[in-house]
Amino acid sequence: MLLRQQTIMGNIERRAAVLAAVRRFFARQGFVEVETPNRIPAPAPEAHIEAEPAGSWYLHTSPELCMKRLLAAGYERIWQICKCYRRAERGRRHLPEMTLLEWYAAGWDYQRMMDSTRRLVLAVMEEVCGGSLVYAGKRIDLEGPWQRLTVAEAFRLYAGMSVPKALEADRFDEVLGVEIEPRLGWERPVFLVDYPCELASLARLKKDDPAVAERFELYIAGLELCNGFSELNDAAEQRQRFAREQKARLAAGKPPYPETEAFLRALEYMPPAAGNALGIDRLVMLACDADSIDQVVTFVPEEL
Repeated sequence: MLLRQQTIMGNIERRAAVLAAVRRFFARQGFVEVETPNRIPAPAPEAHIEAEPAGSWYLHTSPELCMKRLLAAGYERIWQICKCYRRAERGRRHLPEMTLLEWYAAGWDYQRMMDSTRRLVLAVMEEVCGGSLVYAGKRIDLEGPWQRLTVAEAFRLYAGMSVPKALEADRFDEVLGVEIEPRLGWERPVFLVDYPCELASLARLKKDDPAVAERFELYIAGLELCNGFSELNDAAEQRQRFAREQKARLAAGKPPYPETEAFLRALEYMPPAAGNALGIDRLVMLACDADSIDQVVTFVPEEL
């Protein structure tokens, strides 16, 4: 019997090369690799992300809260690759246990973080793919300028409704995922920037336009690769946002999460910074020209 793992051996070897290239990139940039706990007492309360319980605590959906506490403690440039866990996320591009790369830099904003993200992807693709990226039969131009497209512009170009109407109908994620995402990044990578303030999450709002947040996502060949932003370091405002998310969870019939007091206390000491969370599994999909996330991981839940 031919095992699935035998059919993807070349992809797994390329995955190892991607991980090695990522580590070399951050070593050259002077970042410190850190490790934070996978099991935490309280995740960030987000209405549309479900954490996996682990006893009376939770498996983290992201290392974000702990890594920001390290920024508050004086760490200036940090990164890690870790497993993250989200309930009920399974599909062609989703796993309930995924591999996430996160990095943070004190004194940066989301513009500088986008530049860092571009350098990272270029470095990985140069080392692993010889600088050439072909996905689904189409060559992606990595060397030219990468497009920066605002969320409002993307909705005007590709969606059947405006951003305000999508938010009012609670269809923003649906419209973005179905009508917009599949059309992004086929000629060259696209940074989708300036998300509406209602979706700021843990991001800072723009000083000259507080209706939008300094948040971006990177798309290549219709794949969302990352979610980054200028970090909010106002503890009072973050507390208010968490309260709104808890209220939204309750309205949707979901249980609220415990309070994140240790994080909120630390946030008072966190310097201005930017951070980014990049899906390693999807980066490997690109490097392997893989249509499904199942083609780039050794085991999927159904095999365990």
